[in-house]
Amino acid sequence: MSPDTTLDQANATPYDTATFDQYVMKTYGRFPIALTHGEGCRVWDAQEKEYLDFVAGIATCTLGHAHPKLIEAVTEQIKTLHHVSNLYYIPPQGELAEWLVTHSAADRAFFCNSGAEANEGAIKLARKYAHTVRGIEAPTIITATASFHGRTLATITATGQPKYQKNFNPLVPGFVYSPYNDIEALEATLAELDAETPQVAAIMLEALQGEGGVRPGDKEFFQRVRQLCDEKDILLILDEVQVGVGRTGQIWGYENLGIEPDIFTSAKGLGGGIPIGALLCKSSCDVFEPGDHASTFGGNPFACGVALSVCQMVEKPGFLQQVRDRGQQLRQGLQAMATEFPAVVAEVRGWGLINGLELKAEIELTSIAVVKAVMEQGLLLVPAGPKVVRFVPPLIVSEAEVDRALGILRTALSSMA
Repeated sequence: MSPDTTLDQANATPYDTATFDQYVMKTYGRFPIALTHGEGCRVWDAQEKEYLDFVAGIATCTLGHAHPKLIEAVTEQIKTLHHVSNLYYIPPQGELAEWLVTHSAADRAFFCNSGAEANEGAIKLARKYAHTVRGIEAPTIITATASFHGRTLATITATGQPKYQKNFNPLVPGFVYSPYNDIEALEATLAELDAETPQVAAIMLEALQGEGGVRPGDKEFFQRVRQLCDEKDILLILDEVQVGVGRTGQIWGYENLGIEPDIFTSAKGLGGGIPIGALLCKSSCDVFEPGDHASTFGGNPFACGVALSVCQMVEKPGFLQQVRDRGQQLRQGLQAMATEFPAVVAEVRGWGLINGLELKAEIELTSIAVVKAVMEQGLLLVPAGPKVVRFVPPLIVSEAEVDRALGILRTALSSMA
């Protein structure tokens, strides 16, 4: 059998990955399994092998796979109206916006299709505010090193990781980077940029850096940033694309930091796997007017109807407590492994059900090697950089499933240690 096929044992039919690769651009390094169906926190591949899914579409499948409420929402909405465009009022869009505003620090919402688009909108909003309210001719936005904000030209420029920017220059001007959680460095950067005339329009940060290694924001750092923004009329933008909608055990990641942003973005878990993004802001910086920003698919009845059902599940009594409990269970298990394998594990960190296991820098073992090893044993994990293994299961994960995942990881680390 060719290495470019995987065998469907149930039907004795090979899945031809060579044909897939012939027609699909090679923008992803794919693992050699073809997933076909799922239920809850489990998925199956074309060979009918079962996996425990602790990737959840990279922190996206909030309610897991084939959740009855999601199926119901999808079915009911597609039977009535799925798309009409924003030329008209869209009741499900208004209902979702009301839920988001009622359950957050925001006053207004704009809907798009992805986290990158939401962040792009946030950048545009901050620039218009700088021009029209503060009179800044060439606005600058400070972002963090090791950040990740998306794959559009503006958002890869906002992303403080050169590997994502390589060969895509000229990049979008107007971005400067400062180390994450380092208030002295940020204050120095701010002072330098605004030394002669104000030019800093916004500070854009993740409440927890996901792709940057699952690094939670420091509470004191963020509270000082909020103070600086208030003093200088600088907008604070928080990228909640990966951590919003219950992922951290709170509805929003910023709730772990004791602050409120002026602007924040959401996507991934908002639709439970159905593509949707949201830009949310306070009325004080809601400067968009008709024609300033738009999205053909953004906020359509289908995406908003499904997203509203996800949000309503997240607010049910006990749901977020379950996320906090399972997150604590997972971190305690990972900490036990750090103690058991001190030559392998450097640190365990995270909030709720977004957690990272960092490997020792001085050893050859990489996160991708760990991911491959546990995949062989039926557990799906995802790297967050070359040395951090990320754990982002569906928010409905059970105590037994967390224990099972920890057992598989321990077996893998034992063999590799």
